[in-house]
Amino acid sequence: MAIDTPTTTTTTATAAAAPTTGSRGPAPADERLTGRAKLVLFVLCAAQFMVALDFSVLNVALPVLGEDLGLSRSALQWAVTAFALPSGGFLLLFGRIADLYGRKKLFLTGLTLFGAASLLATLAWDPASFLAGRALQGLGAAVIVPTGMSLLTTTFPEGPLRDKAIGISGTLLSLGFTIGMVLGGVMTDTLGWRSTMGLLSVTAVLVLALAPGLLPESRTPDRPRLDVPGAVTVTGGLLALIYSLSTAAQRGFGGADVQGTLVAGLLLLTAFAVVESRTPAPLVSLPMLGRRTVAWGNAGGLITFSMMSTVVFVLTLYLQETLGLSSFRTGLVFGVQGVASAFAGSYAPRVIGRFGARRTLIGSLFGQGVFTAALLAVGTGSGALVATVAVSLASMCHLGAIISYGLTVTSGVPDAEQGLATGLVTTTQQVGLTIGIPLLGVLATTQASLFGGVRTVLAIDAAIVVAAAVLVGAGLGVRGRKKA
Repeated sequence: MAIDTPTTTTTTATAAAAPTTGSRGPAPADERLTGRAKLVLFVLCAAQFMVALDFSVLNVALPVLGEDLGLSRSALQWAVTAFALPSGGFLLLFGRIADLYGRKKLFLTGLTLFGAASLLATLAWDPASFLAGRALQGLGAAVIVPTGMSLLTTTFPEGPLRDKAIGISGTLLSLGFTIGMVLGGVMTDTLGWRSTMGLLSVTAVLVLALAPGLLPESRTPDRPRLDVPGAVTVTGGLLALIYSLSTAAQRGFGGADVQGTLVAGLLLLTAFAVVESRTPAPLVSLPMLGRRTVAWGNAGGLITFSMMSTVVFVLTLYLQETLGLSSFRTGLVFGVQGVASAFAGSYAPRVIGRFGARRTLIGSLFGQGVFTAALLAVGTGSGALVATVAVSLASMCHLGAIISYGLTVTSGVPDAEQGLATGLVTTTQQVGLTIGIPLLGVLATTQASLFGGVRTVLAIDAAIVVAAAVLVGAGLGVRGRKKA
């Protein structure tokens, strides 16, 4: 059977996305998405939103869930870790498999697995069945995220259309995480914790019903052998690294299992780099990693995700334990943040169109750092308003960084390597979401004064993001007034 090239398999969708220019030359910068292109984008964004929702919708339900299923407080972390391990560990592998054997095919497989796993978690009768469902959800997410992103970047041509598509996707990604925090509390209080998992199952079925008739198939024009040694070392390394950092968030870095898996993870990732330098068909092209836009773009992405997740974590502690706000009122704070993120996502493509993705990334990182520092103005008796405004502005900048780092990394990458590039983007996202809280959040929970710990974390967080803006700017070579 013939293997389709990205050019031939994305023709229909690309044509749907881009208006015909005829003899008038290039399409204008404000070209619009057609009806079919909007449906394609809706399907891909709905899947990404569903996965983002899964990251946070269960968090506020954990105490109730633990009591219902008989999970001890110390074991509750596995409700999160069981999902995080496969969702972060297998991203690069599935991104490459999709390049070789068909992105649409794997995307549909991931949706099916995710939906079935969500149903298992909904119907769970004991801790083992629930954790199995969460682990399978994570595996499905590891398929959906890189294949969905690479379908988006190969379907929409580089330029204004892709900028708009990635802007919408990035907005929904941020909204999914924020809405999950609010929705999880409401659904748990009214319908019970199982409704949060049931919602994900229903969403997967709806997306799966629409996807086959809308999405184009695409893959690389040839099928080099899969880099098995590279797949084993990078997957094992990421699994060990995510496990150690996730466990450290709960128990600190003193445990032998945490230290052992951290060392094992670093050794496996080092072995992965050696393997990739010697194999003729690497899982990750080292020359790609050597590209300035890929290396520094992903560095910016890692910082924005890890530091913003830390802000949300410590701010939740501050609002509830220092100010004494209820879960509902705390949710409202993050609801405002979500609205601000949505506004930023709709406006970000215009900013990128004017200043370029690289300059937008640097400016967004700097803004995120400045507004995180503004959170230091909160006090022990009051500060909810300051916190709401500052975190919303920081989140707007964070959203700009998400969109612009994705564009920075994937721009100029051939369609045959989009799965690799987007696999790196999404791996950065998952690892960033995982490492921030263990590395900084523990400072807030282990100090004698929670408020003092929160302020320490916010100050360090802000300094890291501002420093990253300077370093990423230097690494990308952005200077002067020229659009980058």
